[in-house]
Amino acid sequence: QVQLVESGGRLVQAGGSLRLSCAASGRTFSRYAMGWFRQAPGKERELVAAINWNGGKTFYTNSVEGRFTIGRDNAKNTVYLQMNSLKPEDTAVYYCAADSYTGDYVRRGSNVYDYWGQGTQVTVSS
Repeated sequence: QVQLVESGGRLVQAGGSLRLSCAASGRTFSRYAMGWFRQAPGKERELVAAINWNGGKTFYTNSVEGRFTIGRDNAKNTVYLQMNSLKPEDTAVYYCAADSYTGDYVRRGSNVYDYWGQGTQVTVSS
């Protein structure tokens, strides 16, 4: 069982930066790939970034490539999402999720993620 708690979401102006954190409970955090998803009003939930269990592989959706960075600290049971050059279209509820897959790549479908946090709101004003 893994419990996930996100933090760091707030209102920020366009062009600004935010760092989201996701703290995980449990001793097996390092065995999970981690993903950050987001869902804007009226839109489907989408995978923003993901990192495999040892940090060796990452994925970014096209719209955030070069602006967002995902990282993890297995010693602290935490995964991060550094978001720079934020745009109004980045406004959404951001969720972190854990995937028990321990391969050398990251999986992208939301249905493969086993555990989810409650979400944190990110609002980017223009």
